[in-house]
Amino acid sequence: MKAPTSLEFLSEALRRLPGVGPKSAQRMAFHLLQHDREGAAMLGRAVLQAVEKVRHCAMCNTFTENEICETCSDSERDPALLCVVETPGDQLMIEQTLTYKGLYFVLMGRLSPLDGVGPKDIHLEKLIARATDGVVQEVVLATNFTNEGEATAHYISETLKVRGLKVSRLARGVPVGGELEYVDAGTIARAMLDRRSA
Repeated sequence: MKAPTSLEFLSEALRRLPGVGPKSAQRMAFHLLQHDREGAAMLGRAVLQAVEKVRHCAMCNTFTENEICETCSDSERDPALLCVVETPGDQLMIEQTLTYKGLYFVLMGRLSPLDGVGPKDIHLEKLIARATDGVVQEVVLATNFTNEGEATAHYISETLKVRGLKVSRLARGVPVGGELEYVDAGTIARAMLDRRSA
């Protein structure tokens, strides 16, 4: 049996989601059409609305429906502190800790030469302009601890240090509640190297 063209189109569209292969996309498409047509219509409307309304904040590059996002508009934030993250999801995770009161810059990715992602692709020029605005005193690099995240942090650090900015990096170590026997050797080694007085 050949699937109808509209069904193929839906499956192909669902495959654009991260981690969704051909079989999963087909199962989702069948589910939406067979069991949840109302949910499918709502999903379609939500995607269209987001595509039409959501854009990048002019200051920090995160997603927003306004010219300037709520975080950048918040006068209670410390404008001298700028945290650089890879994605809006990373920004949300830091916000959920309720410990950081500065502003952000969202790269929307990380350097990955093998994938053709260079400095322009992560909005480095916009970051430099923001970090050297005369208000920012410290840049906190909160990229992920992957090879690409480390390379991105190093590149940004070197770029900003030559401009006289204080640059710091998130500490790495044993997770809260983690037991040493279940933590990988690299994490333990980094925690040992980054230790501080008690």
